[in-house]
Amino acid sequence: MLAAAGAATALAAVTVAGAVNSSDQTLVPVIAGWWLVAVLLGLWLGRGARANRDIARLLTQARAATSLPEQQPGRVLLNRLWPLVVATVGAGALAFLAPQVPGVAAGFAMSLSLSLRHQEKAVSAIEERDGVSFYVEPTSPLRPMQLVRTPGFRRNTALV
Repeated sequence: MLAAAGAATALAAVTVAGAVNSSDQTLVPVIAGWWLVAVLLGLWLGRGARANRDIARLLTQARAATSLPEQQPGRVLLNRLWPLVVATVGAGALAFLAPQVPGVAAGFAMSLSLSLRHQEKAVSAIEERDGVSFYVEPTSPLRPMQLVRTPGFRRNTALV
């Protein structure tokens, strides 16, 4: 999840900038230790090459359609990523008052990003195998995500 990785990078940068202004000399080593733990946790949680349970459920419950749904990428991104945006902006705003807050949030964003790193491959594998395409159906930001499964181009790959 590239957005979570970007949020982690931004939060790490404001943490370091806030820590420079702080007189606490132990803050950066402690936060760096937390980041290491968070990275290891994310790597461990995302170790499998299979789709996680929630993504698998989402893919199996995708509604079949014969035409493409209305596409509004900006709206879909905002509807799905608003918790990440709120957490990033909220934690980043506290960087100069309490630099440990964005530091802790950066660790969680790192862990999230690394734990979801194989999920795109699961979706791509199904799309290639079945010759379908998945699209996010526009829904309310407070409702669970729903997918639409449309016919696509099947890829015939034979070993030569």
